[in-house]
Amino acid sequence: MLTQLAREIDNLLQLPDFARKFVERAVELAGARAGAFALYQDGRFQTVAMYSAASADGLVQAGLIKNHLGDDHLPPSRGTSARAEGEALQQQFTQSLSEFVSKRTEAIVSGSASELLGEDLASTLGWNDLVIVRLRNSTHELAGVLCLSGRGRTLTAEDRELLEAIASHAAMALENARLFTRIEQSNRHWLEIFDAITDFIVVHDEVDKVLRVNRSLAAMIGVAPSELVGVNMRALLALTNEGTLYSCPFCRSMGGDNDEFVHPALDRTYLVSTSRVHETSGESLQTIHVLKDITDRREAERRYRELFDNIQEGLFFSTPEGRFIEVNDALVAMLGYSSREELLQVDIPTQVYFSAEDRKRHTDVLERDGHLRNFESTLRRKNGTPIYVLINSFAMYDNAGKILQIRGLMLDVTGLHTYQSELQRERDFSGKILSNTQSLILVSDTAGLISYANRRWYEAGFEQRQLLGRPLLELAAPGFVRPLADALQAILRGAQVDNLELQITRGNGNSGQFSVNLSPMRDEQGHITSIVVVMTDITDSADLRDKLVHAEKMAAVGQLVSGVAHEVNNPLTAILGFADLLMENPEIPENARKDLRVILLEAQRTKQIVQNLLSFARQMPPQRNAVQLNLILRRTIQLRSYDFNSHGVEIIEHLDEGLPDLIGDAHQLQQVFLNILNNAYDAVHEVGRPARIIRTASPADLERLAVRIGRPAQTDLFAG
Repeated sequence: MLTQLAREIDNLLQLPDFARKFVERAVELAGARAGAFALYQDGRFQTVAMYSAASADGLVQAGLIKNHLGDDHLPPSRGTSARAEGEALQQQFTQSLSEFVSKRTEAIVSGSASELLGEDLASTLGWNDLVIVRLRNSTHELAGVLCLSGRGRTLTAEDRELLEAIASHAAMALENARLFTRIEQSNRHWLEIFDAITDFIVVHDEVDKVLRVNRSLAAMIGVAPSELVGVNMRALLALTNEGTLYSCPFCRSMGGDNDEFVHPALDRTYLVSTSRVHETSGESLQTIHVLKDITDRREAERRYRELFDNIQEGLFFSTPEGRFIEVNDALVAMLGYSSREELLQVDIPTQVYFSAEDRKRHTDVLERDGHLRNFESTLRRKNGTPIYVLINSFAMYDNAGKILQIRGLMLDVTGLHTYQSELQRERDFSGKILSNTQSLILVSDTAGLISYANRRWYEAGFEQRQLLGRPLLELAAPGFVRPLADALQAILRGAQVDNLELQITRGNGNSGQFSVNLSPMRDEQGHITSIVVVMTDITDSADLRDKLVHAEKMAAVGQLVSGVAHEVNNPLTAILGFADLLMENPEIPENARKDLRVILLEAQRTKQIVQNLLSFARQMPPQRNAVQLNLILRRTIQLRSYDFNSHGVEIIEHLDEGLPDLIGDAHQLQQVFLNILNNAYDAVHEVGRPARIIRTASPADLERLAVRIGRPAQTDLFAG
């Protein structure tokens, strides 16, 4: 019977089957009516099985409750309540056993069930007597406990030997069952991993018969994994686009025990990894193929390579020591080399950089910050010419924080640098023109607020705070605001305003006459963004123009006077002639002769006035002759004597008859004296007193006259 037990339990490698069969055969061999087997694992008891010979199905309420794998083994006839009762009974039973083994150390203990397990549990189980047998493994550690009840007799020495033999066989079988369970668990876990791998895996033997495929490969083919086991690898040719005579499409490229190659199949690309292992017996070889779908990776690599090669900026990977690892064609062209291979051989610090200081500065920043952002640098082309670049790069580190590699991008900004230099020169040139031009230049926005004023404005008495942000219309003098506002509106409509004459208030408060040109400035879209105002000071020109107009008027008056004088001179000559004839006629009475003398005298006086007008109006070239100053003064007085007399202006003469003759132009002196008399005439009308003009001529007056002729604006000094 013991030999039969050993054979039976040795063949039971599954713990649930082992526990059920062992407790059943142990109860039978020991002559007991009921029994239980509790497995000790991980420091606690797990009740595996209980058996009662009196039960119809051989199981008490607890039955096969739960094994250590967590599988339920209750019979189908048991309901939810039975399961709950069984779990409660198991918990109570394992707790009692735990208390027992902590107190008793004997291999076999017999006694009352209530004493060994407690009255409540003994009553629940219906056990009176009880034998507890310890099962120890090969290292003499507790492996489990066998409980037997209902033997009906005292435990003898022979019984003890039998129980020890049963325990020994059971411990060995239990250890084997545990080992098998672990192996089975490991195999199951490996199979789960094998099937969970998304890569395709196929295993075949030396004759190319499929031994195993994972779930991913079977799903791709469209059949169950078990249906592929045993078929020839030729059946997997559906995976490839190539027609071949090879039995296994994945073994032809193997050059050794391990190999990898890229294999196209069904519009996809796979990286095939192959290895060979010996089977368990160690005689035959098994070949394992792993197919990894690298289609997306290859596509990404292709796109990356295309981007790397075709991007216009220079890309580079380099070492911290200064060697290029990889460069793209753009960088090769930027630096003037003929090929990548040639550029990969250069020493960056000495052949690419112009100065070691720039290289060190970049290295220091990279070590400190881990990256470079928009660093401007001047590098050397192969032919030695400079190239201006903008560098963006970052560092790659190892686990110790040391820089392994530098990756970055270079942007050729030589053209931009040249453009900026030219732009700066243009700005300097324009700035000098704007600052040194004689015109006053303003720039305002479309709202009419001044945003720029050149240096001439500040020289005109304005401060910067007085101009910037100030409305342009405030510069116009009263009466000229409306023309300037109309001009600004015309500019905003896109027109050009030229030669607009305005009076502008200067910084000192005085007004000046200006010629103004206004032009619109536009952006890239053609929208007007600002207004340029160029002002030219024409105050002096306007005064000169007024004087010229006045001179032209005076010339016209002179021509008119000359014509009138000629016309008057003809009848005046007749009057003088007939008056002389009448004076010579003896028949004229004396009283009439007296009147004729007055007529003759006044006609001669009129003729003298006409002669003076002709002399004043006649355009003659300047002459330097000896002239009498008093004579010129008297002639000048005669030109205005009628106006003076008719307006009540008294002329008082203080002439020094001993004045010497002067060398000069009598006509020009007469014009000077006439201007002095006109100014004096205007002055005496404004004083509000009786009008009086004092006419003097002395040596001192000659000196004053010489000075006043040089300064015509002050010829009124003779007025009084």
